[in-house]
Amino acid sequence: MTTRRRTRKTRIRVKVVAVLSSALLGWTTAPAIASAPLASAPAPECTARTGPYQWDLERHLKLVADGRQSTADCVAIRAFQQRAGVKPADGYAGLATYRTMLVVQARANPNAAGKCPVRTYQVTCVDLDRQLVWVQQGDRVIYRPVPARTGRDGQETRTGWHTVYWKNRDHHSDLYDNAPMPFAQFFNDGQAFHGVLDDLFRGGSHGCVNLRYADAERLWRIMHEGDEVYVWGVKPGTERSAARG
Repeated sequence: MTTRRRTRKTRIRVKVVAVLSSALLGWTTAPAIASAPLASAPAPECTARTGPYQWDLERHLKLVADGRQSTADCVAIRAFQQRAGVKPADGYAGLATYRTMLVVQARANPNAAGKCPVRTYQVTCVDLDRQLVWVQQGDRVIYRPVPARTGRDGQETRTGWHTVYWKNRDHHSDLYDNAPMPFAQFFNDGQAFHGVLDDLFRGGSHGCVNLRYADAERLWRIMHEGDEVYVWGVKPGTERSAARG
């Protein structure tokens, strides 16, 4: 047998083996077909009822301000909640969404009304009306506004000028069942800024300025003993005590 014939037979054997191997392993020589992309799941229907802060959210989002929830209102409020990290993002104009709206509105210039005194030194501003906290030095905001929870009716956070006189990173309350007060910064006879782990938008404190844990930690790094604090306004829901005072 010539070398040419042996080579030809070898090529045939190789092809046969390749075909059998493909069949056994489930391979195919047919061209691949691109699979169609999976359709994204449709967004759930927005059916939240009218919320107590419907008017406020409608005006903020430039919707028709009639105080009545519509499908378009619900979708727009839900989109706002998703952008701002409000949970649940369900389109309901509740307190947490309203309070978040106040933070968003204040970001550009929290002291637009000029109620927190402007000084050359650092001042921590506590706005009881809007339940906001920020830090400024001169006209510069060095800690952007965050939501707060201040004293409840009868235990209001004291207004006026105060000075931070003690800081304790891992403080626990001596008065209220050893309650944790992380990143506590005391400014007036037991009242302090500190973090909480519960729902910040529910109820009121015993006079302290409550902050979300992460916000309290950031404020801890910015404030120091001897820093000035200015508190003004009236927490919503405590107007009767303020009037008696």
